[in-house]
Amino acid sequence: MSNNLILLVGRLLLSIMFILSGLQKFGGIEGTAGYISSVGLPAGTALAWLAALFETLIGIAILVGFQTRAAALLLAAFCVFTGLVFHYAPADQMQMIMFMKNVTIAGGLLALFVAGPGALSVDARRGGAAAYA
Repeated sequence: MSNNLILLVGRLLLSIMFILSGLQKFGGIEGTAGYISSVGLPAGTALAWLAALFETLIGIAILVGFQTRAAALLLAAFCVFTGLVFHYAPADQMQMIMFMKNVTIAGGLLALFVAGPGALSVDARRGGAAAYA
């Protein structure tokens, strides 16, 4: 299997969770806002809408390979931030599993940041596939 195909599959696997999570938030903004407020962050409703938009749009950018390096870096930071704020609870094994999931996904996104999107991407079509091979 070519590296470009593997990068495409990797982008699909990394993006699907964010796209689905963002879309799910649109259907339950109140619940997301409540969860955000429960950890002491202000403006829960506004942050819920921002999170839904961010996860959906940046997830789609990763999927199609548009501004991939920037999108991967933003999502990696998002994963670390949300892991620390919402899941870092050493006394709670389930929350620590969720925290480690976030950290692990951030690692995959950082690898994508370094590798780039591959030739099967919008970025490659815009700037020449050779730059992303």
